Amino acid sequence: MFTPLPSSAAWLHRDARTGFEVTYFRDDARGVLVEGCATAVEDGITWAIDYRLRLDGSWHTRSAQIVGRYPEGRRSVTMQSDGLGRWQIDGTVAPELDGCLDIDLEASAFTNALPVHRLGLAVGDGADAPAAYVRAADLTAARLPQHYRRITDGAGQRYAYRSRDFDFHATLDYDESGLIIDYPGLATRTA
Repeated sequence: MFTPLPSSAAWLHRDARTGFEVTYFRDDARGVLVEGCATAVEDGITWAIDYRLRLDGSWHTRSAQIVGRYPEGRRSVTMQSDGLGRWQIDGTVAPELDGCLDIDLEASAFTNALPVHRLGLAVGDGADAPAAYVRAADLTAARLPQHYRRITDGAGQRYAYRSRDFDFHATLDYDESGLIIDYPGLATRTA
């Protein structure tokens, strides 16, 4: 379905915020290790988010270590998943996230690749993909209902994306490795 991931990727964040994101990928026997950093100015506030995500071979999020730097100091959160949709945040069970197989970092354009890889949708098919959504401003996590519908195929893939909680919908373009190329109003792939 997708070609192998490149060793790295980068996005220019625009419109909703001004910033940049860089990610590095490493495949191993356990799945994919993703290490990244996003920096931005949003609503006059500066932040930098470092993240380390562990994905299993089916692209289910298994763990996330996230560190945020802000004018008032540093915050961090560690999230663990059993791969079946049950989560712990800093060692405490988080039943509000039950059923979420993906993590969605507000700071990251990359994390919209997780459900696309995991779902393997055919053209015309759609699926709900609720995510454990981590806010950039304070690293709090909440359940975010999302829906992806694959609408075209070719060198890359195109999906209709909808998030009712944010009253947001967009057409997302992905490259042949399943990384987002254009996220309208948020980010454009630069490398």
